[in-house]
Amino acid sequence: MIPQSILPIVLLTLSNVFMTFAWYGHLKFTNKPLWLVIIVSWGIAFFEYCLAVPANRYGSAVYSPAELKTMQEVITLTVFAIFSVAYLGETLTINHAVGFALIAFGAFFVFKAPL
Repeated sequence: MIPQSILPIVLLTLSNVFMTFAWYGHLKFTNKPLWLVIIVSWGIAFFEYCLAVPANRYGSAVYSPAELKTMQEVITLTVFAIFSVAYLGETLTINHAVGFALIAFGAFFVFKAPL
């Protein structure tokens, strides 16, 4: 099967794909009523929770809560960056790259052994 240290990463990545579509996918459908996109987003978010909760449950055997949360945030930014370019047609700028790099630098310290 999938190693216990990798399983939460896979599940968090999949859950973030669902959540990114739930939160931002409707931006391509601004002609639809808000109530409708909220209901559709809730439906999509259900599947996100079905992946995120087990990711954190299984991940807690290997990672601390702070490491899991940091991992989730880095995965979220990565998934969102790909989504915004591929689905929304946005352009990533140098400002985005610098901001993401600083977040990755912070994540490094969460996973680094005590200084």
